[in-house]
Amino acid sequence: MRANPYAAESVEDAPIPKPCSQLVARQPILTGDQKIYGYELLFRDGLKNYVAKEDTPSASRNTLDVATLMGLDVLCDGQLAFINCTRDDLLRDYVTLLPSAQTVVEVMEVAAPDESVIAACRRLKKAGYLIALDDFEVNDPREPLVDLADIIKVDVKVSSPQQCATLVKRYAHEGCRMLAKKVETPGEFAAAQKAGFDYFQGYFFRRPELRTSGPMPANRAGYLRLLQVVSGPEFDPAAVEKAVKSDASFCYRLLRYLNSASFGLSNEIHSVRHAISMLGESEFKRWVRMVATFGASNGKCSDLLLSGLVRARFCERMPAAAKPGGADLFFLGLLSVMDSVLEMPMARVLKGIPVAQDIKAALLGEASPLRPLYRLMLELESGEWQEVKMLAQQFRVSESELAEHYWEAMQWARQISAESCLQ
Repeated sequence: MRANPYAAESVEDAPIPKPCSQLVARQPILTGDQKIYGYELLFRDGLKNYVAKEDTPSASRNTLDVATLMGLDVLCDGQLAFINCTRDDLLRDYVTLLPSAQTVVEVMEVAAPDESVIAACRRLKKAGYLIALDDFEVNDPREPLVDLADIIKVDVKVSSPQQCATLVKRYAHEGCRMLAKKVETPGEFAAAQKAGFDYFQGYFFRRPELRTSGPMPANRAGYLRLLQVVSGPEFDPAAVEKAVKSDASFCYRLLRYLNSASFGLSNEIHSVRHAISMLGESEFKRWVRMVATFGASNGKCSDLLLSGLVRARFCERMPAAAKPGGADLFFLGLLSVMDSVLEMPMARVLKGIPVAQDIKAALLGEASPLRPLYRLMLELESGEWQEVKMLAQQFRVSESELAEHYWEAMQWARQISAESCLQ
């Protein structure tokens, strides 16, 4: 492969922002059995924005350097990173700043497949990068790149079911996998599977088909009862200890978590009663809630669990300007995924748990002083930057502050999930 013509430039030529100073969102890409395959990364000041403003090698290099500094292991939880690339990005080899084993180069629809673009894709392919063609359609002008493609992405909101079936039939083979993007509901997921797609991008797994009747599985009901016990107005250590001990697997999860390096206790905790005395009421309730929430997941998509941890930590760590009142914002973040975890409407989840009224209203989409923070959390997650900017201004919080708190939340969540067997 040709050497990167910009690799020899001094880093001092273009000061690199702190790893946590730029906002980044990640959109999950799943396999047919809803396992995480990778994430498409979306930067607030991303590759295209930099090039459009300055059209210099150093400007675009900054963004990719920041991605490297932040670490694809944290940004993508050890999975593949899908990176959007324009024609200029491809010709200038910017993406070679990222490791080939972890990177999928997404050739955008604006990259006309002339000889230079084809040659650039060949170089990247030879170097070990996977090539994806983004927003591919019937009669797509990037047809000359198909032989180099490892993945072809189809927008199911733009292409009709008949067109999707045609694309799958024409291009799917062992060396080229088909990816359906903007899959937002369980019905769309089922249709895309039936059409023959291999990978799926969208938030359908966070909007499951909800059960409105029928008994809840015993193990999930047990975790919900535990949440009830620790969320009541009065903390009864004896009742909490009895509830925790009633489920051996939960008790094991809790003790293992509290003994993990991430918690930082100098002495191991050997019993539930010991944990209560060591941590105190508020901290013990916090960690029991977390372990109970994810204990109820029962094999749910790992990104759903990771997202719940990120949300909880982010809400809790936000500056005071964004946190009206004295609500338990860690609990707000955790509860935001419980409807998907338990496969039931949020109203039914909240009915069984004593929850502060402002948290309950925010989760149900009703007027609440916490509703703006809840919206900010969701908009950050999906990369809706205009909404993020508006809400940040409302809270008088800078984008760099948001980025720092969100980045720290991602780091913390990955460490917790890795050390605590929460998944």
